Amino acid sequence: MKFVAVLSALCVTAAACGSARDAPPIALPENAQPSAIYDANGTLITTLGEENRRNVALEQIPRSLQDAVVAIEDARFWTHNGVDPRAVARAAGANAQAGGVAEGGSTITQQYVKNALLTPEQTLGRKVEEATTALALERNYSKQLILELYLNTIYLGNGAYGVSAAAQEYFGVPVEDLTLEQSAMIAGIIQAPSRHDPRTDPVAAVQRRNLVLQRMREQQLI
Repeated sequence: MKFVAVLSALCVTAAACGSARDAPPIALPENAQPSAIYDANGTLITTLGEENRRNVALEQIPRSLQDAVVAIEDARFWTHNGVDPRAVARAAGANAQAGGVAEGGSTITQQYVKNALLTPEQTLGRKVEEATTALALERNYSKQLILELYLNTIYLGNGAYGVSAAAQEYFGVPVEDLTLEQSAMIAGIIQAPSRHDPRTDPVAAVQRRNLVLQRMREQQLI
C-alpha cells in the first residue's frame, strides 16, 4: 500500500514534467480587493467587496514572515522547479501509513496554482494539471513574484485573504510591522485556518507557531 502510494505520486510528478515542456505561458489573475469609500475629509466610511484583502509588494512583507512561510510550507521552495518529488514521495508514504491525508506534498507554487488558477477538484488528472501548471509558472516567472502572489492569495481565517489582511485582523498592525513571533503565528495558520485560529483555539495556535519557529531554527533562518 505504501509503495503503491509513493509510486503513484512519483508518476504524477513525472507526467507533469513531461506535459509542462509544451505548456504555454501562464496568464496571472488579479486578486480582488475591496473598494474603500471616504468622506470629503478623507475619513474612511466603509469598504465594499467580498474579500478582506490588501495586496502588498514582497518588499513590504518582512523577511521573518517570508522565511516562516517557506520553512513550514515548502522548505525547498528556493531550489525546486515548481514540484518537489521528495516532498511528494514523503507525503504519499506518510498518508499511506496513516490511512488518510496526514501530510501534504504540494509546493508553494502548486498551492498558488490550486487556489488562484484551478478549481479544488481532488482527482489524479487535476493533480497532474496542478503540477504541470506549477512547472510552467516557474519557467515564466521569478520565485520572488510567485511568493508574493502566494502571500497575497492564501486564506488565513476570519475573512482575511493574504498576509496583509491577516496582520490587521489578528494583530492590528501593518504587515511590515510584524514581529518574528507574529510572523510565525500567521505562517502556522495556513495549513488549517479553522484549527489553528488563535481566537478560538489559542493553545493549538501557539503550538503550531512554536513548530514554525522550530523549523526556522532547524533551517538556520533564525
